[in-house]
Amino acid sequence: MVAIELVAFGGGVVFGLANLLGYVASALGRTEYWPLGERDLWYYVHWSISMGLNVCLLAVAYLDWNSLGLTQPRTLAVGAVLFVPSYAAALWAGSDLGSDETMGLEGELQTGGWYRYSRNPQYVWYLVATVGVALLSASWMATVLCALYATWWLVMPFAEEPWLREQYGEAYEQYADRVPRFVGSETVRALWHGVTDRAVREV
Repeated sequence: MVAIELVAFGGGVVFGLANLLGYVASALGRTEYWPLGERDLWYYVHWSISMGLNVCLLAVAYLDWNSLGLTQPRTLAVGAVLFVPSYAAALWAGSDLGSDETMGLEGELQTGGWYRYSRNPQYVWYLVATVGVALLSASWMATVLCALYATWWLVMPFAEEPWLREQYGEAYEQYADRVPRFVGSETVRALWHGVTDRAVREV
């Protein structure tokens, strides 16, 4: 009998690769799988696949927990420190962007909040949180699924950018010129200016 964790793992790989293929094809201009733009059939296909990977990852993390034998207190502590604040920050960045925009639907160009520092703060924080999940699970199966998730976060901006340029034109071009795709020296400068401006206002 095939162990249930292997079934969950196989399902997760299929789900992970399915969306990844759509993101890569969109980034290469072969299809318009992502962003979705509107609530059509592909909207429900995409988010059903995404939820499928979530369920499979949770199942594998539980059923295959510590198959790597890494659950030392220090490893668990590092995993928790990476996951909890990063996941919270990703949700915060999502609230800055707006629910529709986060779901890949048409909306307004957001350049404030977390988006002052990165054009994709949700993906940056989700990437860190994904590493935290891999450490907390200490499972080779979960680590593979986390690697698929991490690849999503790295590829999705390249699928989105042609669509964003088409939607917002020069406004997006100017925004992209001053704010990095993920993080960079511009992020550090913007954070520093935010801290110093706040200190001046408090004085």
